[in-house]
Amino acid sequence: MLTRGLDISARVIAVAAMAIMFTLLLMNVVLRYIFTTGIPMAYEVHAVLLPWLVAGGLVVASAKNCNIAVTLLPDLVPTAMRRLILIMVQALMLLIAVSILWSGQPILRASTFQSLSTLGIKQVWGYASLPYSFACVSVIATCDLLRLILRDETLEESLATPTSLS
Repeated sequence: MLTRGLDISARVIAVAAMAIMFTLLLMNVVLRYIFTTGIPMAYEVHAVLLPWLVAGGLVVASAKNCNIAVTLLPDLVPTAMRRLILIMVQALMLLIAVSILWSGQPILRASTFQSLSTLGIKQVWGYASLPYSFACVSVIATCDLLRLILRDETLEESLATPTSLS
């Protein structure tokens, strides 16, 4: 249920970011064509919204188990060993996501002092996608890890099934 909620929030964020970027870009093109002048902020809004689009995609991929993955090792081992490998993978994902959250703090603090010249807003609004995405990935990995430890057979099957889009 929690994973589903994070998936929906990430989809809303990604769709909203894409819609706003597309609308501003289209308006800029039309204004440049008709009046030979555009919207100056249309060039900077991508610095804020593109990271949110990527963050939304990252969370959706994690929630749907559609990350880029190599499943050769889990496919070659027996079921009991597969469970252990999947537990280790989820634990490693959790460790990486938490370490990115921790190590990204100086970047967030520094970005509070940087402003976009035309928009005048702080760049921290774009960088805020970093803690959002990796906090969501941490929660998803924790939920998956707990379900694997508690022996949720459907989760193990879905994690072991190659759903990679690569």
